[in-house]
Amino acid sequence: MPKSPQSHLDPRQPLVVDTTKLPRQPGATRALKRVVPAPADLGLELISVLEGSDVELDLELTSVSEGVYVSGRVRGSLTGECGRCLNEISRPFDVALKELYAYADSTTEETTDEDEVGRMQGDLIDLEPAVRDAVVLMLPTNPLCRADCPGLCSECGVHLDDLPADHSHEAVDPRWAALHQLTKPEE
Repeated sequence: MPKSPQSHLDPRQPLVVDTTKLPRQPGATRALKRVVPAPADLGLELISVLEGSDVELDLELTSVSEGVYVSGRVRGSLTGECGRCLNEISRPFDVALKELYAYADSTTEETTDEDEVGRMQGDLIDLEPAVRDAVVLMLPTNPLCRADCPGLCSECGVHLDDLPADHSHEAVDPRWAALHQLTKPEE
């Protein structure tokens, strides 16, 4: 099955890793610790990692017979808004990253679909897709500022935490609205 041509990686990019110092001997390892700026669009509609904010990579690169196995942690800070009350959310994240990058012309590279495993380009690995997948997949689609957030009043839009316990709105059946006007005292 023909593989689509891949774009050339720039080793100066913060999420591109050069593996030339990692021996291609199964079991050889190399630690990779770096802080990189977050790429654009790292998140969902209501919560994300701000572009350019610090993302800490604490990874280990391990040579395996078919390529390089990357494992470790990705840490940073999330910002967004609560899906119930619209208050700002700011909290740290810490997510596991585990990805195999196949050597060019390896059996794994030849026998797997392009999206099943990462692909090395020479000695370079692009970590951005794996970091993006790890971070985005752990994000809640409806983030909350806290688990017991009561949200907003559906009638007046005020945060329910800021309203008294007996807060309510009089609901008048529209069919009786004209009669309701008769019971109001005249001004």
